[in-house]
Amino acid sequence: MALWGGRFKEKASLQFKKFNDSLPVDYRMAVQDIVGSIAWAQAIHEVGVINDDELTRLTAALEELKASVEENPKQILASDAEDIHSWVEIQLIEKTGDLGKKLHTGRSRNDQVATDLKLWCKETGGDLLFALVNLQQSMMNLAEREKDTVLPGYTHLQRAQPVTFGHWCLAYVEMFNRDIGRLKDALYRLDVSPLGSGALAGTAYPIDRKALANRLGFRTATMNSLDAVSDRDHVIELLASASISMMHLSRFAEDLIFYNSGEAGFVEMSDLVSSGSSLMPQKKNPDACELIRGKAGRVFGSLTGMLTTMKALALAYNKDMQEDKEGLFDAMDTWQECMEMAVLVADGLKVNRSRTLAAAQQGYANATELADYLVGKDIPFREAHHIVGEVVLAAIDKGVPLEDLTITQLQEYSEKIEQDVYQHLSIESTLDKREALGGTSRSQVEKALATGNEEILNEQVVGAPGKQQTEVALKQVKQRLNAQKAAAMSVRRARMSDVDNIYQQVNFWADKGEILPRSRDNIIHDIQNFVVAELAGNVVGCASLYIYQTGLAEIRSVVVADNAQKQGQGEALVQYLLEFAHQIELEQIIVLTYIPEYFSQLGFTTIDKSTLADNIIEDSEPSPHKDPADEVAMQYIVGQSK
Repeated sequence: MALWGGRFKEKASLQFKKFNDSLPVDYRMAVQDIVGSIAWAQAIHEVGVINDDELTRLTAALEELKASVEENPKQILASDAEDIHSWVEIQLIEKTGDLGKKLHTGRSRNDQVATDLKLWCKETGGDLLFALVNLQQSMMNLAEREKDTVLPGYTHLQRAQPVTFGHWCLAYVEMFNRDIGRLKDALYRLDVSPLGSGALAGTAYPIDRKALANRLGFRTATMNSLDAVSDRDHVIELLASASISMMHLSRFAEDLIFYNSGEAGFVEMSDLVSSGSSLMPQKKNPDACELIRGKAGRVFGSLTGMLTTMKALALAYNKDMQEDKEGLFDAMDTWQECMEMAVLVADGLKVNRSRTLAAAQQGYANATELADYLVGKDIPFREAHHIVGEVVLAAIDKGVPLEDLTITQLQEYSEKIEQDVYQHLSIESTLDKREALGGTSRSQVEKALATGNEEILNEQVVGAPGKQQTEVALKQVKQRLNAQKAAAMSVRRARMSDVDNIYQQVNFWADKGEILPRSRDNIIHDIQNFVVAELAGNVVGCASLYIYQTGLAEIRSVVVADNAQKQGQGEALVQYLLEFAHQIELEQIIVLTYIPEYFSQLGFTTIDKSTLADNIIEDSEPSPHKDPADEVAMQYIVGQSK
């Protein structure tokens, strides 16, 4: 059954139907279409299109259909429906009769498909964030494992200066961190609901579109109906984010393909990600990396195709836009699969440390150190550069490294070279001199392991001495990665539309004596200090950060709904607030809790409650359900080790 047959005298040809139908692709949005339909049923009920009984029957039928689709999505493909919207409507009519025909009142397939696609992008974006964070964590683990392993650095594929393998890993951590930022930005911009925009001019019914948007889990509704139904920027942005990230993955793969080659022999791939030759039994091929490199072009092609499709489309919706999904679905699947494969590659990588060290010692990689040594002897760098070039040429003629030249041979090129030169020419010296922020010295790699982001490396860390500096740094990396995971778990800043949910959850647990109650007015006035956790678009937990003074704040009202326990939401809420506290330069975070063992696992330490200021104690009146002696004061020092 088509949704548009009344205007036509003849049926479309089978050839056109096959050409036109999108069900084989858009069936993947079945759950999103049903979720949108449930929300739309509520919206048209609120404006009197359907009554209470009809709403109940429609909702029940749609929920039943949703459960069936979640159990077996491929059942949809047996239908000859034109698209997923038609299929859902046909199924609904079969379940509810003529009532099912009422659901589309005031709605167009144009705003329906735009809504479905954005819901799909929101859900898939969360999965992709998880994959990116896991990939970043995997590279951090590899960097930690190989932080002291010497590796020749390259420019123009020529050996240049020695670095460490950990430093190489951390270069990709930075790339993947930017990928996370791009994806978050794209997800923020697409988080607006087009539902209620009609075909192009808006719906004729007085729908509360902002309430409808919030019901669907969007932060707000679109502001222009023409733009809403014809906007595919979110598709292009996701494809662009995927393309840049795949470019990074392809570079990662290419590096490892080279390092794995017989000529380099720096690494060996795990058997889990390698294949052999059908003819040559000795071969072990880095196929996982080659496929990652190859699939990058596939994702790039999807981006180019979508840009080309959209480049000259007049407002509003055009059928060309049906081409938005196939490339998007394939690109997102490919991106996620490649990230997961890269994790497998990194986790199983074996580094041949003796081979990397030997390679770093070859190729006169310490020539720059000799030039810097001469600069320290008051020779201008350009002159020093020329002198060292002559020394290198002589060493090449003799077939020896620079450090094997005698002091007499070196002094032939500059009388300022003295016996102390040799301590500057060792690999250790070459590495350890790179002490500037972002350099390859071991101490800088330790710091980078802790931050993974130069912007987070503040003056307190840079100025801290020795072991303490490393401990500070190691804590910061955990803090940042935990915050990334929290964001991937859909922890976000609270909005006014969350007030009722927060009020209900806080006071549910307050009634049980677990936390202190909060009035609705108090939550409204303090909403900017709350964060919430979501599962399947529903708020399932919250927490707040109350700032007492410069440098000091308290985490309060940490609660998670009964049906969302044991899934990491509570930890994610706390980690999100700790990272926020770091960003705004707070120094000390306290909690007053009856479950100190929980906060201890998150890096908090017990302190004497009597050391807290009177106003803090006054704000935290004891629970009537608990023994005041059981309440424990704990602190977390932001940016410092446990």
